[in-house]
Amino acid sequence: MELALYADFAVRLVNSEEPERGTDTLVSVDAVRALFGSSNSRGAQLAEPADLPRLRSVRARLRAVFEAAAAGDEVGGVDLLNALMIEFPVSPLVSGHDYLDESGRPRWHLHLADNAPSATATFTAVACMGLAIHLTELGADRLGICQAAPCRNAYLDTSTNRSRRYCSDRCATRANVAAYRARKRQEAAAAAAANPTTPATDPAIDPAVSPVAEPATAQDAGA
Repeated sequence: MELALYADFAVRLVNSEEPERGTDTLVSVDAVRALFGSSNSRGAQLAEPADLPRLRSVRARLRAVFEAAAAGDEVGGVDLLNALMIEFPVSPLVSGHDYLDESGRPRWHLHLADNAPSATATFTAVACMGLAIHLTELGADRLGICQAAPCRNAYLDTSTNRSRRYCSDRCATRANVAAYRARKRQEAAAAAAANPTTPATDPAIDPAVSPVAEPATAQDAGA
């Protein structure tokens, strides 16, 4: 596996909780196993109830990394990430599994050993390493927090021009709809002020005013 892909582990853990909405899906051992994806890794097999509070603690610290980076505090975000990496170190190995060249020889690459003592240690080590690689290769400003309130999900910006602002197409569309309605309200208020004899309408409730905003662009959600 490309080590940078492990950065998705960090996003997956952070987004298992939505503080603004009061939701948390990290509530069972099965939820811990689900964080590892479809692979039946040793880390997933080690999952136990004790991992729930441990991973919730790591989740809060990883969210702080994303929050700091999104706020422009790159040094603060890096310091927080480094503290996690010191606490949860990785064991790199040279591996050739699943990768063969045209001659059938292994394509040697770095892999992370799955030898940590707990599901929390395994997951955190690889998530932080992946996030560190993403950050050092693309920049700390590529760690973002969704701007479609109340959503505060984390995301990794891989757009070509650093333009991503939302965690998903759904949030991008919702934000565009809200912006469209706000513009229509401003236009209606301005028209009413210019012509007091014309009753103002609220585009949010007036059926004559379309509530459909401009479609979300691929850049908005980082597609």
